[in-house]
Amino acid sequence: MKSVVLPAYNKNILRAILSLEIQEKEVPKLNDDEVLIKTHAAPVNPSDVAFIQGGYNIVKQLPAVPGFEGSGVIVDAGKNANDLIKKKVSAFVQTNHDGSWAEYFVARKKDLIILQDDMDMDQAACFTVNPFTAYALMEIALIRESKAIVQNAAGAQVAALIRTMARENEMEVINIVRKAETAAFLKQQGIQHVLNQTDDTFEEQLKSLSLQLQATTALDAVGGELAGQMFNAMADDSELVVYGGLSGKPLSGIGLMGVIFKNKIISGFNLMDWKRELDTSEFEQVSNELQDKIISGIYKTEIQETVGLDQIVQGLKTYLGNMSGGKILIKP
Repeated sequence: MKSVVLPAYNKNILRAILSLEIQEKEVPKLNDDEVLIKTHAAPVNPSDVAFIQGGYNIVKQLPAVPGFEGSGVIVDAGKNANDLIKKKVSAFVQTNHDGSWAEYFVARKKDLIILQDDMDMDQAACFTVNPFTAYALMEIALIRESKAIVQNAAGAQVAALIRTMARENEMEVINIVRKAETAAFLKQQGIQHVLNQTDDTFEEQLKSLSLQLQATTALDAVGGELAGQMFNAMADDSELVVYGGLSGKPLSGIGLMGVIFKNKIISGFNLMDWKRELDTSEFEQVSNELQDKIISGIYKTEIQETVGLDQIVQGLKTYLGNMSGGKILIKP
């Protein structure tokens, strides 16, 4: 099978991308609880970029095939998963197996989502991470009874889903971006409350708007100094939920008085931990609810370009140059 192969980690992202090779590999043998999926599509995610740099929390023995997510059809299975052959699935792959940037990939039975017949397979390729992340983060805001949310990386796909879910729940969203072009793009879409973190008056704008809209939940995908600015801007009894680290920098600038005297807290969110807290029926209920809304067009992952395995280098360059433009899908 044709596969994208990472020979070595490299913190320099351009060198890491240019090192990727296209190789023919043997189709893997399966354990009893594993399935072989013929890949329909696999997205490029920030976690994939971090992985090929050696900066993600999952480190594999190299050389290895990248790709943590994908959709396809099960064409073979171990003895405990034979009933799943020919099923359409979305899968999340974080074991030491090769990933999804290949013509076929292996996934554990417990890491599969069986798809409804009408589910679009391109949308399914991006299904196992972002929609569930947005759902779970919105759940935190709803439990807190927040009237408004502050979120950074507002041009990203999780942020777009959060905005849709917030509208459904009559909740305001303050959107933080780091480029003037992204701010202009969001405003052209009719999105309100867009702030550019590079503006000279950013912190004043953020604090004023947070207090005005009574934002008591902040969703941080970036870390670094921006996390501290968000935390400090929010009202008493607020929570900063950290679910990503796009800046690659530790949280900084946290106002201690807010922690000590204003009941403001910082928490972390990990999707895998959240999933483990749900029993099978609860997870299936959430999955079907999200699939229904994707099928009906209420929820959608924007896809800016589709590339073949041989075009992976150009695809990654496009993605890094315009992550707000939508996902890059790899189709073998």
